[in-house]
Amino acid sequence: MSYDVLVVGGASAGLTAAMYASRQGLKTLVITKDIGGQALLTNAIENYPPFEHIGGFELMQKFEQQARNFGAEFAYEEVLSITEHKDGGGGFIVKTNNNDKQYSGYTLILAFGKTPRDLNVKGEKELSGRGVSYCAVCDGPFFKNKKVAIVGAGDPALEAALYLKELASQLYIIHRTDKPVGSEESIDLLQNKDNSNKISFISNSIVEAINGNSKVESLTLYDSKTKYESKLDVDGIFIEMGYVARTDIVKDLVKLNGSKEIIIDKYCSTSSKGIFAAGDVTDVPYKQAIISAGQGAVAALSAYNYLQRLKGKPAIRADWKSVVNKK
Repeated sequence: MSYDVLVVGGASAGLTAAMYASRQGLKTLVITKDIGGQALLTNAIENYPPFEHIGGFELMQKFEQQARNFGAEFAYEEVLSITEHKDGGGGFIVKTNNNDKQYSGYTLILAFGKTPRDLNVKGEKELSGRGVSYCAVCDGPFFKNKKVAIVGAGDPALEAALYLKELASQLYIIHRTDKPVGSEESIDLLQNKDNSNKISFISNSIVEAINGNSKVESLTLYDSKTKYESKLDVDGIFIEMGYVARTDIVKDLVKLNGSKEIIIDKYCSTSSKGIFAAGDVTDVPYKQAIISAGQGAVAALSAYNYLQRLKGKPAIRADWKSVVNKK
């Protein structure tokens, strides 16, 4: 089946793009492994108008529903490759992990954000989803009253710890430095004497392996000061090592910067005709949900105008018309 717009990514940028494209009457498909992206990593968003306080999961659900209301379709699949049509008719082919299923589209909006950085240790891939997690808000409830560890540094690791301390029976925060790094307020809350029996900071330590058969059972730690290895019994590990733009699947289609982010102009156009990009995967410096959503709107309107010009029809500058929801 062929679409006017293929949106790769299901977070604030991709879902907004899908909503705006669908409102313009474009047949739109969102291809994504899941809904929410990095917004799922927080249960308290306080800087997205008009919500004074909303959970990331709840906000992304609203995005998704609004896109669906205007007719956007969804395929919950992982993208394996993106290529141009070779028949000279233009457009793109997206192949996914669903039995090598293919989707065809006249335009493409790349909005897949950034993905968690792997720890790259023995046992990580084998036990992913079986005690190894990259999202505390998503998977934290599965570890209620269990022993868990967080490995990482900075505010993302501390925020995950603040959330997990309400669920886990024992929480270990593993970091490579002498002292934890990040918000002093968060560190003080975690080191509060009321948490002394429940929360342990393990300094100068590196996770060398994640051990277990069918699920996580322990971690092998290396202390960079004492030079000794030790075992830490846990039921799960949350990896908070930051995020990276995994754009290898489009490196031959669009220009990237030194950080492998997609280079765009003010219309969210890339270096290739018919391909637009929005959100954290682009070279725009500020990575915020509201900025990603704004870019998603720009990308969708630019895709619409691109198709209008191909048909010899006039472009638009706004999206102010009233549209009846298709739900």
